[in-house]
Order: sequence, then structure tokens, then C-alpha cells
Amino acid sequence: MAGVPDIGPMETWRILSEDPEAALVDVRTDAEWTFVGVPDLSSIGKQPVLIPWQIYPTMQVNTHFADHLRKAGLTPLHRLYFICRSGARSLAAAQAAQAAGFPHAFNVADGFEGPVDPAGHRGTVAGWKADGLPWRQR
Repeated sequence: MAGVPDIGPMETWRILSEDPEAALVDVRTDAEWTFVGVPDLSSIGKQPVLIPWQIYPTMQVNTHFADHLRKAGLTPLHRLYFICRSGARSLAAAQAAQAAGFPHAFNVADGFEGPVDPAGHRGTVAGWKADGLPWRQR
């Protein structure tokens, strides 16, 4: 296994826009999708694939994660870009995907909201939102 490369949100957006075999897999929880928002890929004719890496509220790892990737129509030919809040869970999910036979797995560096700023807020320093990429409330 070659490891999972980190790709910045802007580069991820460019690749998603240009590559029909690229998919964005949001591995956050149902609660995060509902209350924080989701990436909006509608302008490029795509939708994010929403599969939690951990199940809220217990935060146990989703033992059916790889099965859910397959059920979503994803194959080893797809290039999968995994995103979470800050890039930690998505890295674990991408590693699990590689181990399950999805060789083209990438981690979206800094995730959807990125690290906290000096005031303790997310979404202002780095990540999908801070880079001004499209997103919507669910």
C-alpha cells in the first residue's frame, strides 16, 4: 500500500470538476451533515457520497464502511477523495478504503472546517469552507 496522499480542498475541487471518475466521500456523521452542512457539488454535476466513518453518538467505527462504498456504486477504478471535519477521520477512512481494495484513495487536507482559529472557531483558517468552496445546509 502506497499510503494516502493529502490533497488540498482547492485541488480536490479542480479534480472533481475535471475527472468523471473522481468522487468526494464525506465521512462525517449524520449530525454534522445536518447541522454543519455538506459540500455542494451540484454545479459540477455531482453529489458527495455520504458514508459515516464513525456512527453517532457512540462514535464506533462503521464496520460496514467498505460495503457502503460498494453499495454507493464506487469501484476500484474511482478516485476517492475522503473528507471529514479536519482531515483525521477521513485519513483513517481512506486507509481503510485502500485496505479494502480501493487503491486511489486521497485525504482532503484540513477537511470541511479545518483547524480552530485563535478564537476557537472552525471554518475560518483552512479547509473546504475557508477556501470558499461551495457548500449548503442539509
